[in-house]
Amino acid sequence: MSQGFPLLILAFGTLGAVWFLAAAARKQVADAKGSPERSSVIHHHGDTPRPNMPGTEH
Repeated sequence: MSQGFPLLILAFGTLGAVWFLAAAARKQVADAKGSPERSSVIHHHGDTPRPNMPGTEH
């Protein structure tokens, strides 16, 4: 084996693991939202504004 071959395997394995964990996290967030097609920003856009929190009036 050449010197770079194990390093290449390690690099692709790391990228694959990161991709897998990111996909799993994205699925978890989409399941929690209940609608994977729309984010909560788009889903609630255009509704009435939420009231100010107490103590934040200027």
